[in-house]
Amino acid sequence: MENKNFHFYAVIIGTEILNGRREDKHFKFLKEELAKYDHELFASFVLKDDATLMKNIYTLIKDDPKGVLFSFGGIGSTPDDLTREVASEVFTNQPPLTHPQFKKDIIERFEEEAYPHRIFMADIPVGSKLLHNPINNMSGFSLEDRYFFTPGFPSMAHPMVKDVIATYFYHNAEKKHRLTLLAQTSENTLISLMQQLPKEIELSSLPMFIDNNPHVELSLASQEKQLLQKEFDKFIQMLQTSQILYKIL
Repeated sequence: MENKNFHFYAVIIGTEILNGRREDKHFKFLKEELAKYDHELFASFVLKDDATLMKNIYTLIKDDPKGVLFSFGGIGSTPDDLTREVASEVFTNQPPLTHPQFKKDIIERFEEEAYPHRIFMADIPVGSKLLHNPINNMSGFSLEDRYFFTPGFPSMAHPMVKDVIATYFYHNAEKKHRLTLLAQTSENTLISLMQQLPKEIELSSLPMFIDNNPHVELSLASQEKQLLQKEFDKFIQMLQTSQILYKIL
C-alpha cells in the first residue's frame, strides 16, 4: 500500500472483555504505537466470539481500499477461537491450510501434546506469512502485508504489532496540525460556524459543564496549516464579538 493515509482498524476479540472478566489492553497500546509515526486509529471494535459478527466486521475492513487491520485474539486451539477460520473465509474465500513451518514449530514445542488439538493452530489462511511470537514461538499471521492477526495476550501481541508498524508503516503520515479552545458557552452557539467548515478541516466538539455552566471544547485539525488557522480565527472572532470568554488550549 503506497498511500500514507491508511485507515487503521483495531478488532479486539473476546467475550471475556465484554462481560468484564478481562480488561482490554490493546486499544491504548495500538493508539500510542501508531502515534509514534503520526498515524491514528480510524475505528476500533470489541467483539464477542461470534463468527457472524466477526465476518461482518472483517468484510467491512476488507471493503475499505485504505484499510489496515490489527486483529487481537481468537487464534488458539479452543472451540471459541474462530479467527483463523473466519479470516480464511473473508480474506481468501478458501478454507484454512496447514502452514508447514508453523506445524513444525508446534510439534517441536509440545511434542506428543501437540495432538489432537494444538496442531490445528497451524491451519491458517492460504498465503499467510507468520508473525513471530517472542514468548513461545506460537505465531500470529498476516495477509497481503495489511491484515495482521495476533494472539489475545498483550505480552505476545504487542511485540508483533511493534514489529509490523516499524516494518510496514514506518514512514510518517502527512502531519496533521491541531488548534483547540475552550469557550464559556454551549455548542449551540458555534454550530452555524461549524456547518461552514470546509471538508479539509476535521472538527471535534466536546460539550461539558464546569461549575454548572455550559462550556464547549472546540478542536480543529488539518494537514493544511494556513487554512486551519483561518478557520480557527473565525471562531475566535465570533467569540470576541459576542463577548464570550474563552481560552486557547
